[in-house]
Amino acid sequence: MAAAALAVQFLLALGWTVYVIYLPALAAQAGLAKAAVPWLLLADQAIFAVMDWRLGTMADRVAAFSGRLGNAMVLGTLVSCIAFLLLPFAAPAGSPVLFIALTAAWSATSSVLRAPPLVLLSRHVPGPSQPWTAGLYMLGLGLAGAVAPFLTATLKNADPRLPFALASVTLAVATVVLTRAIAANPSPPVTPREPLAGAPRPAAPFLLAVLLLGLGFQVHFALNSAPGYLRFAKPADLERLMPVFWIGFNLLVLPASLFARRAGGLAAMAVGAAVGGLAAALVASAGSLPVLVAAQFAAGAGWGCVMMSAVAAALSLGRTGREGFLAGGLFGLLAVATFTRIALVIAQVPKEAAWQPFLAWAPGAMWLTAGLLLAAVAGATRAARATA
Repeated sequence: MAAAALAVQFLLALGWTVYVIYLPALAAQAGLAKAAVPWLLLADQAIFAVMDWRLGTMADRVAAFSGRLGNAMVLGTLVSCIAFLLLPFAAPAGSPVLFIALTAAWSATSSVLRAPPLVLLSRHVPGPSQPWTAGLYMLGLGLAGAVAPFLTATLKNADPRLPFALASVTLAVATVVLTRAIAANPSPPVTPREPLAGAPRPAAPFLLAVLLLGLGFQVHFALNSAPGYLRFAKPADLERLMPVFWIGFNLLVLPASLFARRAGGLAAMAVGAAVGGLAAALVASAGSLPVLVAAQFAAGAGWGCVMMSAVAAALSLGRTGREGFLAGGLFGLLAVATFTRIALVIAQVPKEAAWQPFLAWAPGAMWLTAGLLLAAVAGATRAARATA
């Protein structure tokens, strides 16, 4: 069951990579100007942000009927995969309206595979095992991130129809396997937690921390990593250097789940944010390629701990029937962070010399601030439970 969840997230993220690789060419075939491509990506993230949260909240309402939720996931996935599959076939027709409609349909329905599966898993995986499941769930994203540079180099000049078809079919099959595996797994009894008197309400600070962490990640990896490497390496070396971050992510995401199981999701997030923040600061000040590579590896490890424990924390904090609300909020705010990064690129902020010092140090500052916030909430929650 957890392996199927890993496969679904890996294939979902890989589909996004395929989409980004081919979008400029497909948009041109559909009759859209080159300048429209960043705006399409921006619109995708806006749709993700709304739909991730909305579908997570809707999943909470039908979570007691796991068969119904599983069938809805399969139906939504089939619609998403058909829309995705049709993109490279529809683009040569030269209809911008059709191309944008298919893109919007794919973006909206793909959200059914982020928060809703976690709602199902939370009802079928015992609480102590949820951090490990969250680690496998996030490992799928990390593996996709690691292969993305190689996929970009391999598919750059290939016919898009085969990659789009393979991504669509395999994702649909993986989703069916996941829902059937969940249905075959007995659901353990879940006892909702009653809020402790005097305990903090951690949902709001948790979501604020997620936004800070997401923004820090977008600036660190998407805006700073390649220019940072180019201080010491050649452009041709980026294909092997960019995955270093994801190697750290993938190697630490599962071991970190053992720590989250003992310390709790919020505390593990705080530790991951601290590690990532310090590593990001080291990246900004690195004076050689070996130091930069080591710092990127550490930043990826910290981000792996953050993402795994954020999912575990969302499921734990939402164990009052709000798992989907918090998981949807997690993914929705990460989409908001991506939206912000794309907007900055459209505005050409990263190219302005006055902004470069801020962008260099912003990831470390945002991750460390989020870590302090999470540590404070985790400590207050622990103290309230100790005195209850």
